[in-house]
Amino acid sequence: MTLYGFWRSSATWRVRIALAHKGLRFDYVPVNLGTGEHHRPEFHAKNPMGSVPVLELDVGGRPRRLAESLAILELLEELHPEPPLLPKDSFLRARARQIALVAASGIQPLQNTSVRLYVEQTMHADAAAWIRHWNVRGLDALEKLVGETAGRFAVGDAPSFADACLVPQLYFASQRAGVDLAPYPTLRAIDAACARLPAFAAAHAKNQPDTPADVRSV
Repeated sequence: MTLYGFWRSSATWRVRIALAHKGLRFDYVPVNLGTGEHHRPEFHAKNPMGSVPVLELDVGGRPRRLAESLAILELLEELHPEPPLLPKDSFLRARARQIALVAASGIQPLQNTSVRLYVEQTMHADAAAWIRHWNVRGLDALEKLVGETAGRFAVGDAPSFADACLVPQLYFASQRAGVDLAPYPTLRAIDAACARLPAFAAAHAKNQPDTPADVRSV
């Protein structure tokens, strides 16, 4: 397998967590979003949306290519069900997906660089305030939602899609959006539990081949 991604991309981070949790080996190809490598024609040939991550893998003896982090997580769960990243209970499986989608669709798209630039350059508005608003709104909802199902992790006592999406979102909120995480004790406890797992540590943004040296040292 080959993963095309960017060190601090929340979406790429989710896939790294899943790959590490399932013990799957892969090659990593950095795509520098800061210098616009995702806009190059050769990358658009891999994903017409021009976004990371993209996972190339063999499925049924055929080379396949898939983008969108949650689609990739679903495929990995089907192809490599052990160790799982979804609960056995049908409702809890749906709840894990719900929590993942709140982060992946209800918060993250509204903080992307393309949206920030539109808010700044076209709307002539305060992009930092915009990003903080949507992060706080989403985290407020997640704190309540996760409180209904949390054990050690977001849904019970095993990591799931929910945790794979929560961890990168909390990093962005605190490190890049300047959101105070004090009002979210349940989310912070889950983040701390995830940080103790080797798979989550290996997938962390600070530990990637393309992570800048000054970030690694913090």
